[in-house]
Amino acid sequence: MNTTDPQTSSDAAFGFIRALAAELSSGNVDLPSFPEVAIRLRRILTDPDSSLETVVRVVGSEPALAARLLKIANSAAINTGGKQVTDLRRAINRMGYNMVRSASMSFALAQIRNNSELADVKHYLDELWERSTQVAAFAYVLARASEQINPDEAMLTGMMHGIGKLYVITRVVDHPELFASAAAVNQIIEDWHAQIGKAIMENWEFGDEMVAAVGGQDDMHREGIETADLCDIIAVANRMASFASDVDGLRLAIDGLAAAGRLRMSDEKMRIVMHDSAAEVAALRNALGA
Repeated sequence: MNTTDPQTSSDAAFGFIRALAAELSSGNVDLPSFPEVAIRLRRILTDPDSSLETVVRVVGSEPALAARLLKIANSAAINTGGKQVTDLRRAINRMGYNMVRSASMSFALAQIRNNSELADVKHYLDELWERSTQVAAFAYVLARASEQINPDEAMLTGMMHGIGKLYVITRVVDHPELFASAAAVNQIIEDWHAQIGKAIMENWEFGDEMVAAVGGQDDMHREGIETADLCDIIAVANRMASFASDVDGLRLAIDGLAAAGRLRMSDEKMRIVMHDSAAEVAALRNALGA
């Protein structure tokens, strides 16, 4: 990227944020290039009156998504009994709706990152894809180890944690003045993605705990909370994704932080989640399409 006048970059960034805020406040936050099947599934899976038959019919309308769900249902991470399923109904029953939503989000991200109209931001989309599947997998394993948070809900929240980043990235292409400075784009994402993600999750009618976890993913210091919750899971899973298998680096990064304390992130627990569960994390990420 070329250099540009700092004031020009700042003005462009401010105008961009103001436009995003207006769009969010309107309540119309469907993402550009977001696959129609993922939008339909999002609506159906949040409707308590929707039937399994409806979900199967919608998934079956998109062969690539149907194939992905069958792959996940038969993966080593989910199919612990070893019995293969070959039809969508059984696959969806085995996975549960939260994991179906995680898979549909993974599918949507894959479709968006390969959209030729977004070629200029593909590197951002690729990084987000990798990060989202990694955070989702770590959140799943960490929630199961905590024995307090639903692992499937944690995985879905992990998959959704970067939705605010996606919202910003897909709109940057309409503001070429921001491309002059990678720092400006990165700063906008860093400063605003959690708040934007929270607004999108609220608009899409996700549960309150998931909304709070996406909005508070960067807050490791929440006080006055006695037991670990989904916010803690996502905050710590996000840090874990930054350190991969580097237990020493993670230990220093989360030392003394309230979220890590509530999750009892001892050296032994970090080793279990980051090393002993490495194969399962890899299997989950592979199943999600990473």
